Order: sequence, then C-alpha cells, then structure tokens
Amino acid sequence: MNVKSLQIFLHLSESKNFSKTASAMHMSPSTLSRQIQRLEQEVQQILFIRDNRSVELTTAGKDLLPIAHNIVNQWQTFTLNYLDNKDVLKGEIRLFCSVTASYSHLPRLLSEFRLLHPLIEYKLSTGDPAQAIEKVLNDEADIAISAESDQLSSRVIFENISEISLSVIAPKGVANVESMLSEPIDWNKIPFIIPSEGTARDRCNSWFKRSKIKPNIYAQVSGHEAIVSMVALGCGIGIAPDVVINNSPVKDRIQKLDVEPVKPFKLGVCCKRSQLNNPLIKALWNVAEANYISN
Repeated sequence: MNVKSLQIFLHLSESKNFSKTASAMHMSPSTLSRQIQRLEQEVQQILFIRDNRSVELTTAGKDLLPIAHNIVNQWQTFTLNYLDNKDVLKGEIRLFCSVTASYSHLPRLLSEFRLLHPLIEYKLSTGDPAQAIEKVLNDEADIAISAESDQLSSRVIFENISEISLSVIAPKGVANVESMLSEPIDWNKIPFIIPSEGTARDRCNSWFKRSKIKPNIYAQVSGHEAIVSMVALGCGIGIAPDVVINNSPVKDRIQKLDVEPVKPFKLGVCCKRSQLNNPLIKALWNVAEANYISN
C-alpha cells in the first residue's frame, strides 16, 4: 500500500466519479480502476460499490477512510518537515459564498486542492450572494462563488460552473395564502418575498414585468435561505433559487407553483483579474478550471 493509492482512494471517495478522479489524478479511467483493484486486493476487501451511474463506499471503505486520511496527513507532514519544499504553497485564501453554496458547490471546488496544497488555509465567510462580487472588488474576499452579474466589472474574471433555476414558491397549509391562489388569481394582491438586490432580484423584476404583475412586496430579504423560511412561515409567496429550496430544512412546508418560468442565472467562481498573479489564487483557479468548470 502506498500513499499515492490512498490519495486516489480519498479523492474517489469524495468525487464518487471515476472520470473526475482519473482526470484530477492525471491518469486514464482504466489505470484508476486498476489502482483501486490493487488496493482492494491489498486490504482483501471491496472498497467501492460501482455501477454505470454511481460510486459508493462499502462498509470496509468507510472504515478505511479515517485511516487513509491519517496516513496521508502524516506523510504530508513528514515531507514538509524533511524534504525540499521550496515550491510548496503556503498562506491563506479568503473565500465568500452563500450558506447553501458552502455545501452544494464549495466541497467539489476544494476537494482536490486540499490534497495538492495541504499547507494553504481557508478563511470562509458566508452571506448574501448578491454581495459576492462587491466583496471581491473591495478586497474582502480573494475568490467568491457568485451569480454572474449583467453588468460585470472588467476588473473581475468570472467562470461559469452551473446554471441555477428559480421557482415561485408558496407555503403549504396556510389558509389565507392558499385562498389567494384560488382561480382567478389576483397576483397584484398577493404578498411577495423577494431578494433585496443582485442577479436574483433582477430575475424577479423581469418575471414581474413579463407576467404583467405589479407586485405587492411584503419583504425584501438579504439571503435566499431566509426567503424560503419566510414563505414556509406563511408570510407570502417567494421567488428563490431551486438549489436553495431543495436543500432547505423547511422544504416540506413549501410548494413550487406551476407558473410562467423565472429566467435562470449562471453561477460561477470569480476573483479580481489582478489576483491571478497571486500563486495561491492561481493554483485554486487552475484546479477549478480543470475539475469543475470544464465539466
């Protein structure tokens, strides 16, 4: 058993995708498969259950996980202490994203980077995604996960990683709101809860205009998670990204309305163009391009 095979095992346990891990580890999928088979022969256990669509750890794989982390971490500590590491990157990267993005998109962005650059530390701040680009421009964050602005500053570089759909949502079982949704619906009287600013707010305004609605705005909220919570409480109808709705702890208390679709927006990573001269930022950007953006 060698450290490289354990690093491959750790990456595959996070990516759950042979093609992504093979690309990240700079090997063919067949070579990766042989490496995993060799490791399984060494430990005399099947470590992954795999089919055409998914890869999952077995019980033995889950038991090996903390052991593999410990061995790889100890090896990295040893090499940093005793081998020539003049080119090892050290320092801190400040990241900013929404609470939802911190577990829906950020782990994939950082999974391989942590293996390649173990001495880099992260300072993560979460908040309203509408503030993400401003945080980057004001040097309050080095890299942010943000919606692409319709008026993006030339000082910012943006790379798309996903398309985010939005839905119009209503509470379940709240009589006064449900009565307003009875046909014929008077949309101008329904209380709306919408983002206070940013690309999502622009999408809301476009939807109102296209649907010929003069919205009765009950609340303008910073942060999409709070919109879903307020809708679940019965405060009104909201417009929020599906990734936030689907990951919300109160998703069972809301319903998506079958109405005119809201235009989606692009989600991506962004930083100041000048920051790409920083070796730490450039290293993370390269990993993002190779393992997230290209997919």
